[in-house]
Amino acid sequence: MAETGNSDAIFYVGYMYYEGKGVVQDYAVAANWYRKSAEQGGRVPQAILAEMYANGRGVAQNYAEAIVWYRKAAEQDWPAAQLSLGLLYYNGQGVPQDYSAAAGWFLKAAKSGDAGAEYDLGVMYALGQGVAQNYAVAKGWYRKAAEAGQIDAQYNLGLMYWRGEGGPQDYLQAHKWFNLSAAGAVAAETRDRAVKARDMVATKMTPTQIGEAQRLASIWQKK
Repeated sequence: MAETGNSDAIFYVGYMYYEGKGVVQDYAVAANWYRKSAEQGGRVPQAILAEMYANGRGVAQNYAEAIVWYRKAAEQDWPAAQLSLGLLYYNGQGVPQDYSAAAGWFLKAAKSGDAGAEYDLGVMYALGQGVAQNYAVAKGWYRKAAEAGQIDAQYNLGLMYWRGEGGPQDYLQAHKWFNLSAAGAVAAETRDRAVKARDMVATKMTPTQIGEAQRLASIWQKK
């Protein structure tokens, strides 16, 4: 059916070659099929083809071409493409670096609940990149991402509570979020960073407060 131009069939052939399902894995062949599907307007194959160009998988790495396909998918409200397009603008890959454009695409993805975009917006508001610096807004975006389980957002939210940025200083909440970040971390470096911060906050707390912070972290983990 792919030879007849059936959109779903074309996409599936690309998927088979990309994943090596029933055929020998071949990213170059997969890219050709995904391009056919993307040219028919599908936002998912557009985003996948963009990712292949961004990473040089099956095609020569080409950020400018990645921008083209990410934009097509992003304009069809695909959050993953909006996030990726924002990152390319943020890093100046394939386009001149533009924090304002990056923040705009992150916001679109964040409104769809993308935790990565929520975290990135938190960073931009905390640093004043492309937006006016606003710790309270940064804290709000970090919280959304942290509640979704984003490890770096949990750590940064802990830092804001520790420092009293965007609201009152709160060691109990800082301990809680550092604890959760450490518990969810995969990389040893990320886990150790959170453990160190948690233990430093603990020196400012009473045993009762530490126990309460641990209880709150446990409740969150059971959600």
